[in-house]
Amino acid sequence: MNIELINTTPSDDEAKLLIGELDADLQRRYLGQPIHGLELDEEAGFHGIFLLARQHDEPVACGALRIVGSGIGEVKRIYVRPDARGQGIARLFLGTLERAASEQGLSTLRFETGVQQPEAIALYESVGYHRIACFGEYIYNPDSVCFQKSISPECAT
Repeated sequence: MNIELINTTPSDDEAKLLIGELDADLQRRYLGQPIHGLELDEEAGFHGIFLLARQHDEPVACGALRIVGSGIGEVKRIYVRPDARGQGIARLFLGTLERAASEQGLSTLRFETGVQQPEAIALYESVGYHRIACFGEYIYNPDSVCFQKSISPECAT
């Protein structure tokens, strides 16, 4: 696979590029609906880990773990460029974020995706996440699907 994972910030130029591609994809899938993104300005509220993947010195994927408190983290902004899909990069991100969450003392990971993202739903279900009632900002969005997984150092994907 030859992937280099880099711990960076959502305000990194390459991160902004990938987040922009993700937002464009989501806007196509959910015309006129809200996109539940990630605060790009760390000082304005991003508390967590943001990873970027490079392959052949090119950014190909990103993903984040937002720490929301009380032992709970939220996986955000997992995105793999179309030409890099099918290589296990999203699984690599999930496993890395799960281990990081465990190291931070978190015991539960949650995430939100949408009904128009069957590939994301299939991935998360395949690695042990189960559906839960929508939470937080997603409660009133009929397109949201929420998941959760208990984590420990032994069960990271």
